[in-house]
Formats: sequence, structure tokens, C-alpha cells
Amino acid sequence: MAFLLAHLSDAHIGPLPHARRRDLIGKRITGYINWHRGRSTAHSMEVLAAVVTDLRDQAPDHVAMTGDILNLALPGEFPLAGEWLRTLGEPGDAVSFTAGNHDAYTRGTLSTLSRTFAPWTCSDGTCSDGTCPDDAGGRDAGQPSYPYCKKRGGVALIGLSSGVPRAPFIASGRLGRVQREALEAMLEATGREGLVRVVMLHHPPCISDPGGHIGRGLSDHQAFARAIRRHGAELILHGHNHKASVDHLDGPRKPVPVVGVPSASAVKGRVRSRAGYHLFAIEGDGAGATITARARGLLPDDHRIGDLGALAL
Repeated sequence: MAFLLAHLSDAHIGPLPHARRRDLIGKRITGYINWHRGRSTAHSMEVLAAVVTDLRDQAPDHVAMTGDILNLALPGEFPLAGEWLRTLGEPGDAVSFTAGNHDAYTRGTLSTLSRTFAPWTCSDGTCSDGTCPDDAGGRDAGQPSYPYCKKRGGVALIGLSSGVPRAPFIASGRLGRVQREALEAMLEATGREGLVRVVMLHHPPCISDPGGHIGRGLSDHQAFARAIRRHGAELILHGHNHKASVDHLDGPRKPVPVVGVPSASAVKGRVRSRAGYHLFAIEGDGAGATITARARGLLPDDHRIGDLGALAL
């Protein structure tokens, strides 16, 4: 029986909560202006709710949410983000989260980011009380629980955080050396176990992706690609670009599909850039697994959520 994995990203939930004047110092002021100039009308919470309802109707075995639930990481956004994430399913067992650049918008909110999303970002057996202990092993600030690994039905779900605070108008991400080294150890171990390895992160790791250029992509994409080339993976999922895309990275035996998903709340643009999510049916073990994918989202010229066809992996 296939393991069914749902993937969505970039919810950008709104409206923005009240912002105090001191909250808008620095980078947030440009984001606040951009929200009111257009981003607020580009995302619909009614459509997002319809996407979530449709996703839950498919009864996936697990849901991967790859970041940017927030917009400016205002203090009032974090409780709303946690409440919304729970609408996808139970944290930990049924839902995983990886942080995006809008979630890690400013350095001062990184500890709040870690606390808020701890139940969704822990490896098996490390968060039985719903919290994640800070890691003293040298991980980047604000990333105490990344990378994490959850094993579900023969699948290893490996979550990375590429969301780091950046200067205004810069939306690139970074994993960092410690996180990449831990990723390699996880890929090696879960590969030996014969698990189907699914890597989840926010930023596109392929520089060939048009949205992956300098200022928007993953700054250490080359090091990430080397890790995949050495140890392999069966599937890599990301968000950030607000569009459906399929690319590949070289693995030790065969290319690894790298699949991007549209924003889960976007209402403008072409069909594959409007609100939707992806479903992956995973059958078999390890490197020999068969993975098929379908897109679901806003239908052409319609406000209903429906099937948009297969994705060629």
C-alpha cells in the first residue's frame, strides 16, 4: 500500500495583526509597505481554507509544510501560525514544518520561531513533551531542532531550515555547515536502513531554477548538491518560488527529483502558480521505490479546488 505524502508551502496567512511602531524598525517596514501595496490581495485566506479542506479530504499519511506561514514575523503572527498549522493535522505524527525566510524575518524573533514550531520540527523520540531542547552542539542560532528525521511507513522525512534573517530586499536562504553535515549523516543512515528518503526545505536547491538566482536562492546550494551526489535521496521538496516546478540533482545512482509547489493561498497568475498543493504516492523500499505525483489546486477559470494532473518526476 502506498504512503501518501501531501506537500504545501507559502501560506502567508493574513491579515497582518496590529503592528506597533517599534515593530516596524528595519527590514519590516519595507515588508509592511509591500504587504499593503499588493501582497495582501495576492493571497486569499478563503482559498487557503479550501486548499486545506481538500488536502484533508485526500487523507494523506503525512503533510509536509515547507515554510513561509508568516509574513513579517510580527509577535502577533506566531500564535496565529501555530493555530493554522494545527488545522493540517496533529503536530509531529502527521505534520512536519520547515522554516522559510518570512518565518525567520528578523534575528530578534528566532527564539520565538523555534519555540512556536518545536512540535513540528523534532526527530522521533526527542519531543515527547511537545518541546525541543536547545542543542548545544553548535547549530545556527534559531535552528535548535534542524535537521530532524521522522520515520513513517518506510519513509524517512528529513527537515531542514533554510530560513535565515537577511537584509531588506534579500530573500535567499542558507543551511550552514553544521546542518549540512548532520544531513549527510542522516542520509547515510536512513539509506542503509532501506528507507525512502524525502528531504524538505524552503528554498530551491537547484541554481538552474529561475527563482534560484542570487538574492533568492539557497546560498550554499553547491554544498547541498554535493551531499546529495554522495549519499543520494529519493525526493526533495521545496517552496519559496510560488510555482510548481520539477528539477533534478545528481545522486550516486540516478537523478533525484526536486519538486517545488505553488503558494497555498495565491490567487493570481497562471494555473500552476495559483493556490495548490502536491500529493506523492510512494511505493517500495529505498532507492528502488516508485514515486508518482499529482497536483491539486484552483481549477482554471474556477474557484474550486480540483485535480490539475500528474507531475512528471
